[in-house]
Amino acid sequence: MTYDKVKDKLNDQGKNRCELLGKYIVENEATVRSTAAYFGISKSTVHKDVTYYLKRVNPPLSDEVKEILERHKEVRHLRGGEATKKKYRRIKELMRKSGGECS
Repeated sequence: MTYDKVKDKLNDQGKNRCELLGKYIVENEATVRSTAAYFGISKSTVHKDVTYYLKRVNPPLSDEVKEILERHKEVRHLRGGEATKKKYRRIKELMRKSGGECS
């Protein structure tokens, strides 16, 4: 799809939405998931808006968003490991409090 076709396809509401999502991600260092939850829309919509449409509507903002999303991608395996540790620490703590066995 050419730039002009994309530009014509995006109505004002779509342009405003992709810029709003981009600004939210930049201001809050937010993830696609947290942005989607905050605005009550799907992760797919957020991702498509900020990686595809925003590039055509506001390239400088798109570059900022891209940097943040790349940084999140680089550390996601660390965040996932930390979440698992917290989960099992919490389970162990609950087992201890309830008097159950836990290895």
